[in-house]
Amino acid sequence: MKIGILGAMREEIEPILKLANADKFVQYGKNIYYFGKIADNDVVIAYSKIGKVFSSLTASVMIEKFGIEKLLFSGVAGGLNPNLKIGDLIRASSLCQHDLDISTFGHPFGYVPEGSRFIYSDENLNKIADEVAKDLNVNLFTGIIATGDQFIADKNRKDWIKKHFDADAIEMEGGSVAVVCESLGIPFFVLRAISDSADEVAGFDFDSFLISSAKQSADFIVSMIERIK
Repeated sequence: MKIGILGAMREEIEPILKLANADKFVQYGKNIYYFGKIADNDVVIAYSKIGKVFSSLTASVMIEKFGIEKLLFSGVAGGLNPNLKIGDLIRASSLCQHDLDISTFGHPFGYVPEGSRFIYSDENLNKIADEVAKDLNVNLFTGIIATGDQFIADKNRKDWIKKHFDADAIEMEGGSVAVVCESLGIPFFVLRAISDSADEVAGFDFDSFLISSAKQSADFIVSMIERIK
C-alpha cells in the first residue's frame, strides 16, 4: 500500500524521513516529495508549508500524481479544551473551517453550500491509533479540530471558536486536507501535539517544543503505518 505522510513544516517531517529511510525525492509544484518505506508500505512524505491553500495543494498532488491510498497528517495545534495541556496528543474525530463565513446569508459559521461543515476522519485509522496509544502508553485525546488561516493567540477568538464549533483544538491545515481527502475518497487521519493550552497566550520556546513533539509524533505515525495492511 502507498501511504502519504504530511506535515505543515519541515521540522514536523524530519524524524519521519529518517525512520522511513526516505533518501529519494521529486520536486513538483514548488514542493519536495520524499519516498521511503515503512514495514511493507511505500510512503510519500512532504511538508506543505503553512495554511489551507498549501496543504490542499500538497494533499491533492500526493493523491493525484503519486497515487497515495491513505493520508496521515502530523503536526502541532493550539488547545481549546481546558483538559488539553502542552505536549498532549489529540486525534481529530472531525474537522471544520472556523474562518469560513457566509453567515450573512443565514448559514452557520463553517458551512459552504454543497459542502460539509464537519468532515469525519477514517474510523479504521482512528482504531489503529487507539491501539498504538495503548501499546505505547500514550494518553491520546479525541476531539474536533478547527482549521483557519490565522495563528490564533487571542483568548476571545479562541472562546468564539470553542462556542460555535465545540472545537477542542485549532490549527491551520487539517480541515482543508480533510476536504481534499473526502472529495477524492481517500481515508485520512490527523494527529496534533498541543503547543499552547486554552488558558494561556501562545508564546513559549516553540522551536524546542516543535523538535521534541515531532519526534514523539513520528514514532506514533510510524507505529500506525506498521499496522496498516
